Amino acid sequence: MTSLFVTHQEPTLTEQAYRRLEEMIVTLELSPGSAVSEAVLSTQIGIGTTPVREALQRLARHYLVQIFARRGVVITAVDVNQQLQILETRRELERLVARLASRRATDEEREALVLLAEHFEAIGASVQELRVFLRCDAELNARMVTLARNPIAGDALLALHPSSRRFWFFHHRNGRSGQPTAKVHAVLARAIAAGSETQALDACEALISEAVEFAKGTLAL
Repeated sequence: MTSLFVTHQEPTLTEQAYRRLEEMIVTLELSPGSAVSEAVLSTQIGIGTTPVREALQRLARHYLVQIFARRGVVITAVDVNQQLQILETRRELERLVARLASRRATDEEREALVLLAEHFEAIGASVQELRVFLRCDAELNARMVTLARNPIAGDALLALHPSSRRFWFFHHRNGRSGQPTAKVHAVLARAIAAGSETQALDACEALISEAVEFAKGTLAL
């Protein structure tokens, strides 16, 4: 799998900056609570300050950074209460997007989802495989939104996923296997590929319910 994204167009510098910075935040290369600057980030990823500034504004809308007029940029904290609110919202949006994707996908797009499901099913239990899961998850999200052909719902849903991925990685990075979560995602991908709205809705419910129980479980840590 060579790309996380379904578009075949060359990504703009802003999109490249966003992808790189999102990955750095989600995988904790940029630590929660840390202060960063446009200039330093620009040097770090080798992209100009204007695309970095635009990427940071998008990351702020996706709950990963806060931008302050005089203090610069701060990476947001990992917050279980926020995660539960995000999952509450995702539950409804994901059901809509999954249902539409099941209905509207082309045969070629369904074949791509089957291949993606196979990637999920092949994810191992090692810490290194957690990053593989994150990439597969990002690709599934992007594909579902594209297949749904509803950019309003899609944009709203995609704004919620990065924070959820970071929360998941934050609590899995110390050796917990990502295999169970990967299997649930595989079921969802196969349900949409099969064109079964009922199975897709059931898979969404299972996926979000597992995420909610996991989030609640972190309260005891």
